[in-house]
Amino acid sequence: MENEALISTSQINDEFTLMSLFFRADLVVKLVILILFAASIFSWTIIIHKIRLFRSLKKISKQFEEEFWSGRSIKEIASTTHHLSESPIKYVFLEAVDEIEKSNKDTKKNIDSITDRINRIMEAAIDYQNEKLSLYFSYLATIGATTPFIGLFGTVWGIMNSFQSIAISRNTSLAVVAPGIAEALFATALGLLAAIPAVIAYNIFTSQVNDENARMYRFKEHFNVIFSRGLSAK
Repeated sequence: MENEALISTSQINDEFTLMSLFFRADLVVKLVILILFAASIFSWTIIIHKIRLFRSLKKISKQFEEEFWSGRSIKEIASTTHHLSESPIKYVFLEAVDEIEKSNKDTKKNIDSITDRINRIMEAAIDYQNEKLSLYFSYLATIGATTPFIGLFGTVWGIMNSFQSIAISRNTSLAVVAPGIAEALFATALGLLAAIPAVIAYNIFTSQVNDENARMYRFKEHFNVIFSRGLSAK
């Protein structure tokens, strides 16, 4: 009797492992689980990539700002920061320097026109960098918004199958219903597992993009003041 009890207990435990729940599930529930699993992997790939990106950007931007506020001329800063890794603030600076060099080649110089062009170039560069930093955010938002409903669909489908099994077997015992309900709830759990990190990461990364955007706009204003002061001194 004890051996029979141990065998039945081990069978129940085997029935409720994640792999057994997946392989025993209905085709639709299996498809839902695979979609949620793929969405979770894709979400975590984006999250890890963005964490590394924003962590490195803070260090690189700080290094560039230290060089910028060293008191050297714009041309000297452009040459000394050439070895630094690419960053949004450096890109905005180089776009402005490139426009200044093009304006210096112009024989007819209009100070107001040059200042306006540099301001427009820097704003366009900031917009471009914001787009780059926000890349794949729409995927995180989509995963965070849709995966709970995909999991819920799998749950509803699994529970419907469980009720059909009850109707066919005419057996209302928990042993008949439990496996199907477990499969269904597994889909819901996977949906939440994919959605929660995606939503949290989306909010955190959006805040970091806003910080970088504010940093670039502050830099633009400081650059315009320095450049205007240099023109006035000539």
